[in-house]
Amino acid sequence: MNTRRHFLGAAAALVAAGAASRNALAAAPEPHHHTSADTAAPLHPSAGRPYNPVVTLNGWSLPFRMKDGVKEFHLVAEPVVREISPGMTAKLWGYNGSSPGPTIEAVEGDRVRLFVTNKLPEHTTIHWHGLILPCGMDGVGGLTQRQIKPGQTFVYEFVLRKSGTFMYHPHADEMVQMAMGAMGLFIVHPKNPRQMAVQRDYAFLINAYDIDPGSSVPKVNTMLDFNLWTWNSRAFPGIAPLLARTGDRVRIRMGNLTMTNHPIHLHGHAFEVSGTDGGWVPKGARWPEVTVDIAVGQMRAIEFIADNPGDWAFHCHKSHHTMNAMGHSVPTMIGVQQDDLTPALQKLLPDYMAMGSKGMAEMTEMEMPLPDNTLPMMTGRGPYGSVEMGGMFSVFKVRDDLAPDDYRDPGWYRMPPGTQAHAVTTGLPPVTTDPGEPKPTTETLEVRKPSHDHQH
Repeated sequence: MNTRRHFLGAAAALVAAGAASRNALAAAPEPHHHTSADTAAPLHPSAGRPYNPVVTLNGWSLPFRMKDGVKEFHLVAEPVVREISPGMTAKLWGYNGSSPGPTIEAVEGDRVRLFVTNKLPEHTTIHWHGLILPCGMDGVGGLTQRQIKPGQTFVYEFVLRKSGTFMYHPHADEMVQMAMGAMGLFIVHPKNPRQMAVQRDYAFLINAYDIDPGSSVPKVNTMLDFNLWTWNSRAFPGIAPLLARTGDRVRIRMGNLTMTNHPIHLHGHAFEVSGTDGGWVPKGARWPEVTVDIAVGQMRAIEFIADNPGDWAFHCHKSHHTMNAMGHSVPTMIGVQQDDLTPALQKLLPDYMAMGSKGMAEMTEMEMPLPDNTLPMMTGRGPYGSVEMGGMFSVFKVRDDLAPDDYRDPGWYRMPPGTQAHAVTTGLPPVTTDPGEPKPTTETLEVRKPSHDHQH
């Protein structure tokens, strides 16, 4: 029964919750915000234990403050606008102005205190994915804590028990909030900064969205049929290159928060899988790969020596994951002649363009009219033309003369003479045929040739 006593009790509870939230917010460090989609320089620690910071691809690391020996961070869950690639932005949910949110970096053995302020239109929590901590800090709404209501600030506090690559994301209305981009990386460095040291340490999250062409808000009920496959909410050519100096030891950390697995492939180098969800793989147990498959909810770290100068493709090997939104429902038109049909269709649809008769590569050169806020299906250019890729694709650039802390794009690689494939017209080897194969005759060729009527 809704009595006056119950109403006053509920009102008092709301006032008390608001007061507690204001008190928590007053004690929290000032929240830092960052909206740029550029890759920020590594954030070297200004206090606490030393560590070698990571470089978050198209992202940044969250500054902290030290208070009585505790590292304090402040995350703000809020709506954000993210540039997926030049020409397209998306209205997402994230933290501190970006989606994914900022990378949190700390050291094994640190006590961390994480303030979380909710500026979303609904309640939320944060789950610290992969971290070993007290049950009440695990961030599962309704099970281990009350939900963080809009306007409230909660605080999480625990000791980091092991180093490795971890993530954070909501465990409240998870299908919606993660589909909207609420997630981030949590990196725990070893106590000894010389342990497993590398010269370049990259990190990014694998995520995906379903955004209709011309729209800007993800469809949150999609289960499998996503049309934008991204790294840190960026699609090629918006994904930054990864750089290394020749001879550098490189680590790349990847976490998968999509709804499918991703075989991530690196050209020009072989690597070892050095880290998983459970922690670091002992050196004697590591295995060599050129492709690492990352399942849903998993993290993987790979390591290798960048000993092969050049511009090397780095991408998901599911071919439709290197394609943007426009291509997934286009019918296959290979072999269908459209020359007679096109003029008739253009009378009805002036912008109609015939495509696909010889494959889809021609679309990369077409200047098709697209809906506003939409990316071409395959885009991004290299020094020799279109790369014919979108989605989860980047370039690993290895240079002899790159300075140790230089993360500026050095431009395209110049192939040394005699090291590049090229066209030839003379000196070709003779064409041989199988002696048992009958030679084609004029008659058989005419039989194979399709008739004009059949083309129509």
